[in-house]
Amino acid sequence: MLDRRDVGNRVVVRRFVRNAQDGRPLFGDLLGELLEFGTDELVLRTRDGAVHRIRRQDVAAAKRIPPWRPANRAIRALERVAADGWPAPDTEPLGDWLLRAAEGFSNRANSALAVGDPGLRLPDAIAATAAWYQARRLVPRITTPLPLAASVADALAAAGWTAQPTVLVQTAPLAAIPAARDAIELATEPSADWLAIAAARKNGLPAAARFVLSAPAEVRFAAGYDQSALVAIARGVRTGEWLGISLVEVLPAARRRGLGHAVLRALADWAGRAGATRAYLQVEEANEAAVALYGRTGFTTHHRYVTWHAGPASGGPAVA
Repeated sequence: MLDRRDVGNRVVVRRFVRNAQDGRPLFGDLLGELLEFGTDELVLRTRDGAVHRIRRQDVAAAKRIPPWRPANRAIRALERVAADGWPAPDTEPLGDWLLRAAEGFSNRANSALAVGDPGLRLPDAIAATAAWYQARRLVPRITTPLPLAASVADALAAAGWTAQPTVLVQTAPLAAIPAARDAIELATEPSADWLAIAAARKNGLPAAARFVLSAPAEVRFAAGYDQSALVAIARGVRTGEWLGISLVEVLPAARRRGLGHAVLRALADWAGRAGATRAYLQVEEANEAAVALYGRTGFTTHHRYVTWHAGPASGGPAVA
């Protein structure tokens, strides 16, 4: 049976559904993430985003099960979509890998995406990647989506590279993101105030950052205001069926008022009208407040990735 320690994990619950015509009880199974473990009910969210409330008295059996692991092709496809949604101005293929540089602005735009076959022996691919970044006076970094690129991660660890914090790639059906009360403005270009908040979060914005933020064809910048003051921002980009969400930030004085939900919902409404059905985002696993926010708005973990940088832990800053 489950207990409160299972909240946040994937579980299966066998619960009473109805009685058959002969009076026998009929049961059905639900698989999903356990959101709440209450005295009277369990709250479970299935992969389609639906939330189910199950009376404890109807539960016949329940247990934790291993996390859902998407097929490697699903990880590969989503990582390619995410790379298109956060494009670096300086890119070069290395076989199937993608080398990316953007004057140091963000890990995602300044690391090699190790997806597929680099066309070289793995040690040679790692050496070629390191040389490419060193030629640009950047710390060499390689991002390894897991479990897809586990062999690359193992090789980097053996070569003395340093792992940065684990990042969760989370997804949600757009319909699962709750409605919000606050009015949010959407623009095709970021305002000066919007960029100021983003710069404070990212320790500055080099010239390449403007390309990363604005280059996609379908991008929107969400802004939430307290009277005339900008207090909440987020960026959304549509790539086919996907809405990519990034740079969600609510200023400290305006937190716990639902503005984080509101900017997500505004972007979901825009992307949904344009044909998207699902959203993705990236969040550091250790960022408990952000993970909790996204969990309340329907997001679950699709896969993880780790970015590695050359040299010891002091070899360069970890920039998300």
